[in-house]
Amino acid sequence: MRPDRRLACLLVLLLGACDRQAPPELAGTLEWDRVAIPAETSEPVLRWAVAEGDRVEAGTLLLQLDPRRLDAAVAQAQAEVEQAAARLAELSNGAREENIEAARAQLTRSRAALDEAERNHRRIAALYARKQVAVAELDRARASRDQARAERDSAAAQLSELTNGTRPEQIEQATAALAAARATLARRQLDRERLDLRAPRAGRVDALPFKPGDQPPQGATLVSLLVGEAPYARVFVPASQRSGLAIGDHLQISVEGIEPPFDASVRSIASEASFTPYYALVGDDASRLTYRAELLLQGEKARELPAGLPLRAQRVNDEQR
Repeated sequence: MRPDRRLACLLVLLLGACDRQAPPELAGTLEWDRVAIPAETSEPVLRWAVAEGDRVEAGTLLLQLDPRRLDAAVAQAQAEVEQAAARLAELSNGAREENIEAARAQLTRSRAALDEAERNHRRIAALYARKQVAVAELDRARASRDQARAERDSAAAQLSELTNGTRPEQIEQATAALAAARATLARRQLDRERLDLRAPRAGRVDALPFKPGDQPPQGATLVSLLVGEAPYARVFVPASQRSGLAIGDHLQISVEGIEPPFDASVRSIASEASFTPYYALVGDDASRLTYRAELLLQGEKARELPAGLPLRAQRVNDEQR
């Protein structure tokens, strides 16, 4: 065989060997863990306290909603608490001394009226026995006596009610009403506090979908935060390569438009397969099922990467590491 042909064959064999040794690439996108802060009530946006792209610490004020409606609700709930507390104090203190004295005076008056009615009834009864009055007079005298006796008993019962104090059941009802009013106030105050949206954890403001003056519907996302120490690559592993990838394995990430590549490690692999997404369609793998995996990027530079960039991930051999 001629030397030049032998050299050409050797180059072909070497290139074929390199192709066989090159690890396959995995397609995916760059992602951050997100925290979406929703609108718990539908109120107009009052103002932004931060701008998109700002880094914030946990507890930082992000956005304020119009508080006027809930301020009125809090004031109403506070008044209901005061009313319930006053009612409980009234029942606990019992009747006023003036009311008790008035009830005693009413009982004395009722007893005097009963004495007079009984004397009149005895006099009419004696006259009736001597046939000096009609039976109707005797009936009226008896009715007046019975009415006076009933009024005496009613006045005595009213005085007993005032002097015996409030029933325990009434105290318990008033106590429960006060507790319910306080719980309502606490809920209203919590609703009011949540009109001031604060960062639940440190991160970067990714989106503020509503401008001041907008009135977002209840449940709409008002602030979207990117959180975590670093972004991660979401890639899709073909079934043919799934057995060769494990949590903790090292890969190299090539992000579109950014040099050099980043080191990454596998932090999770889905246990259930899904269909290959459109942007990961590559050759024979286009019709196969894939497993979603997440690769955590390493290095300080990775912390500045934006979400959504396309990328390619490649297995790192021991020689490359």
